[in-house]
Amino acid sequence: MNKTLMAISFSVMVCLMAVWPGAARAQGSFESVSGTAFVNAVPGDFYLEGNRIPTERRNSALLKNAKGSRVVVGLIDTTGYSSQIKAKYTGFLITETSISFGGVTLGVGSYGIGLDSPASPSTADATFKIYDQAGTKVGEGTAKRDESVKQPKPLGVAVEVGKPTKILFGRFGVEIQ
Repeated sequence: MNKTLMAISFSVMVCLMAVWPGAARAQGSFESVSGTAFVNAVPGDFYLEGNRIPTERRNSALLKNAKGSRVVVGLIDTTGYSSQIKAKYTGFLITETSISFGGVTLGVGSYGIGLDSPASPSTADATFKIYDQAGTKVGEGTAKRDESVKQPKPLGVAVEVGKPTKILFGRFGVEIQ
């Protein structure tokens, strides 16, 4: 009886392990990565339109999908740069795989992100724009206001099982798949 119980338990465990990775890939979800992998992946500076702009590591995230491809997203510090750069860019995105960022399809590469937030106390959604490193607009979309965010951070990540991963810019969320 003991051997039968062990055989059944082993079979169930093998079946669960075989099914779980497929379910994760089907959802297109990401997991947040920290530690040495994060430190090694997040650049100290990001290059946009001929400018080397410092990144904000404390406001950056490293995500990995089920296949192991990574996406790095973070904010940049435009203090001391021209008003055109300050008005245009909020952050950066580097991806090793094709993704959908708020409905905008992006291929492997690196991009600048701009966010136009409504003035307070408005409850309207924000608009985000994606630029290639030369400053050409690649796409734009809506960053939906999320009132469920209790303590907004400049940049955050919401990873929930069965739901698309969300990049949060304060209270404004953009789904990434």
